This record gives sequence, structure tokens and C-alpha cells, in this order.
Amino acid sequence: MFDLAAKAVILMGSDRDLEFSREIAKHLKVFGVDYEFRVASAHKTPEKVLAVLKEFEKEKAHNINELGNNPEVCKLAIDFIHKTAPNKYSYNFTWMGRPIIAFPTDMVAMQEIIWDVKPDLIIETGIAHGGSLIYYASILELLGGERKVLGIDIDIRRHNRIEIEMNPMSKRIIMLEGSSISNNIYSKVEKIAKGHKSILVCLDSNHTHDHVLKELEFYSKLVSLNSYCVVFDTIIEDLPEGFVKDRSWDKGNNPKTAVGEFIKNNSNFVVDSKISGKLLITVAPGGFLKRVK
Repeated sequence: MFDLAAKAVILMGSDRDLEFSREIAKHLKVFGVDYEFRVASAHKTPEKVLAVLKEFEKEKAHNINELGNNPEVCKLAIDFIHKTAPNKYSYNFTWMGRPIIAFPTDMVAMQEIIWDVKPDLIIETGIAHGGSLIYYASILELLGGERKVLGIDIDIRRHNRIEIEMNPMSKRIIMLEGSSISNNIYSKVEKIAKGHKSILVCLDSNHTHDHVLKELEFYSKLVSLNSYCVVFDTIIEDLPEGFVKDRSWDKGNNPKTAVGEFIKNNSNFVVDSKISGKLLITVAPGGFLKRVK
């Protein structure tokens, strides 16, 4: 079993905060949370505050590594995805009124990446109902500036296009209809990408090995240094053969197999395993590719 004991650090600017801090401690006791008091003024002794934060980050990194490398936990995560898929768990969520077809954990991961990278252009293949386009656009809105989201889909259905264009975030969204691996579409994407300094790519369209590999060969060239190419639905490789019905992708022929081949022949990218290890429940295990050179 796992050690679930939590410990809170109650950080005080000075000893004068002790009385108030003891009230906080009372509530922590109710929940069985251990605690300790520390004095570190952000104004007078900022190095102490930074040391506490560094200690927390070190502990967090350790926990992520432990969880991500724990076979029992990883199996539980895959079992959750396996057992909830028949009832279309990922279809149960919306963002600003549009179906997003995503796990909440993956949404949090994308928010973290976008906030860290601060892209001025996000390219996504696969639009569906447009929820993810609107989600990304809403985070870019918080970042400000002239940032855009470019969505590509082989078939943008009229009712979806209307709903996306009616959304307040549509001012940040560009849509292209056509195959993401056609030379014509890629040429248009290249033109739009010119002049953008920080680009993030998300691949979430056709999930066959050949299609995703071609997308990777095309769109990885546009990813900025220290940004990401996120390949969704690599989870297919971890599910039983034949689990995905009425689709041309399956175990052995999916985004994860494409990522494996791409990484083997491309030293510009590495798999950021810390993200998958942190999320556990994700449709993109091993699919967070970071450009390192």
C-alpha cells in the first residue's frame, strides 16, 4: 500500500502570526493532516521562503516519479480508462458550452503547458465539436496579445462551425478544412505559422500509425524550442486488442507506435515522461513530446 500521510507547512512571516496559525492547525487536525510551523518572511528573509518552495518541488518530483513508475498504480489508471470507455467518460465534459471530449486531467496538463510555454500559436489537428479549440483560445485570452489557435479537420460540420464562430473565443480561432497530411493544407499552415515565435502543436485527428507519423514529420518542424508536440490517444496501445470498434486503428497501429518510430529517428524531441507520471489517467501516455534542440 501507499503512504498517504500528508504534511502541511504553515508559513508565518513572524512569530506574531502564531495565534492565527494555530487556528489553521485546528482545522488541519480535523482532517488528520500533520503540520509544522515555520517562520520565513518573504520581505526580510526571501531565501528561507525560496528554500521551503524548493523543498516542496523536490518532494513533488519524487512523488511523481514514484507514482509514474509504480506498476500497480499505472495498471489502476489503465483499468479506469478501460472500464469507463464503454460509457464514453471523456464525452461528459464541456468548455464554455462546447463538448471537449477530453479527460479533465489532460485539460489541466494542457493548461500547465500553455501557461509555461506561452505560445502565440497553437496548432491542433482534429476539431470535432470545437471544445478544445475554445479551451486553448480561452487560456490564450488570459495570456493576452495577438495569440491564435489554428484548427484543422478533414470535415468541419456546418453546425459545429456555426457554434464555434458564435463563441466569444472565436476571435482567436482560425479553421482550415482538409486533410492534415495533405501538402495543400500543410502549405497553408506554414504560411499562417510564419512570424509566430512560439508554437505548440496538438495532434488529435486520424489515429492510425501512418497518419500520425506523417503529421509528426510535418508539424514537428513548426514546434518551437522548449515547446511541445502533444500526441493524443497513445493510450490505444495500452488497451486490449480489438477494444476500439469500427476504426482503422488498434493495438500495434496507433499514435503510440507512431511516436516510437518518430522518436527513434528524431533527436530534436524527447518524451516528457514526468507529465504522464503526474497525470496517470491520461489518453496521451508517452505522448507529450518536448522539443529540446
